[in-house]
Amino acid sequence: MKVLVLGSGGREHALVWKVMQSKKVKKIFCAPGNGGIEQIVEVPKINVNDNNDVLAFVKKNKIDLTIVGPEAYLVNGIVDTLEDAGYSVFGPRKSASKLEASKIYTKEFLNKYNIPTAAFQQFNTSKEAINYINKHEIFPIVIKADGLAEGKGVLICKSKSEAKEAVKNLMEKNKFGIAGTKIIIEEFLSGDEISILTFTDSETMIPMEHAKDYKKINENDQGLNTGGMGCISPNPSVTKEVEKRCESEILLPILNALKKEKIDFRGVLFIGIIYTSSGPKVLEFNVRFGDPETQVILPRMKSDIIDIFFSTINKKLSEVSIEWYTDHFCSVVMASSGYPESYKKNIEINGLKDIENCIVFHAGTKLNGSKIFTNGGRVLNVTARGENTKSAIENAYEGVFKLNFKGAYYRKDIGS
Repeated sequence: MKVLVLGSGGREHALVWKVMQSKKVKKIFCAPGNGGIEQIVEVPKINVNDNNDVLAFVKKNKIDLTIVGPEAYLVNGIVDTLEDAGYSVFGPRKSASKLEASKIYTKEFLNKYNIPTAAFQQFNTSKEAINYINKHEIFPIVIKADGLAEGKGVLICKSKSEAKEAVKNLMEKNKFGIAGTKIIIEEFLSGDEISILTFTDSETMIPMEHAKDYKKINENDQGLNTGGMGCISPNPSVTKEVEKRCESEILLPILNALKKEKIDFRGVLFIGIIYTSSGPKVLEFNVRFGDPETQVILPRMKSDIIDIFFSTINKKLSEVSIEWYTDHFCSVVMASSGYPESYKKNIEINGLKDIENCIVFHAGTKLNGSKIFTNGGRVLNVTARGENTKSAIENAYEGVFKLNFKGAYYRKDIGS
């Protein structure tokens, strides 16, 4: 079997790493890839933003399965293009991808089916939003860009001045481009955040092992939102009772809502949940594998992921049972100085050959000869296992300490 993975981040490196373990797979391509991926599989030159170019490569190389990583490709309709031409592809179609492409659509979907989420208001102009803020007295509040913003379009504002500045950045200064044309303002919820990634084929939903993501750039969850600065799995705050309530109050109602709305969703539905004093509530949907959640969840998966992909595509998930290792995993993101705002690229990374007890998934890197250089904001995901959370954290940081590049930044409190 020939497999094509689309994407260039740590998530895609983890997907390639997992797919390589399947005895069913003979050849793997990844585009556009990164420096680490290029060292283990072929990275062809494909214009991944041109669906027809991807289709031409799939046809020419007789690809048996395409796996789509980033949400932008899904929203661009790559699954529709490949499926309509008769090819197997893992990921939801464009219409189903709206669950991530528009936060307003998601909130309306949740409210329609009485699935717990934060109260919200939507705004189409900065004037309306600022008028609302001026009358609002309870802070913090959360301001979200409606569209795709690479995980950075969520702003927690602790005062009126912060909130008004956020609105201006999103709607007037277009900090995230068209993603901020519309916004929502919602109540701030307190509690433990839980990442639950599920395989779903619209008829069946199978949750993966849960994880905890660390979104803020600084320790103690301070500073700007990022795509994610680290992750652990399992999530220590998830008890059997929490798991049971998340399934009965969130997962099953979502699956029933998908059926009622006749949404053909085949792929990964990632449900960001916050467990409040009154129970679980949905923060957001992602319509693909999470990043960096994938980097700690896939190493825990014992089953052949190829079987799961095809069962999802062919609506046979009800016949699947996924096996998991009991090991704990921790992944620490090493980022470029300045991320999530401006940062320098093309800085040599040292120490990669000294890593022994970690998996280093590359994110923003490029290969030049035999050397690896930085090529993005989040650069490396240093991932390690342990018999418990504490040992997994210690092993991950042991790996981090062996790696260096000028301006390298990482949080020192992942997992604690």
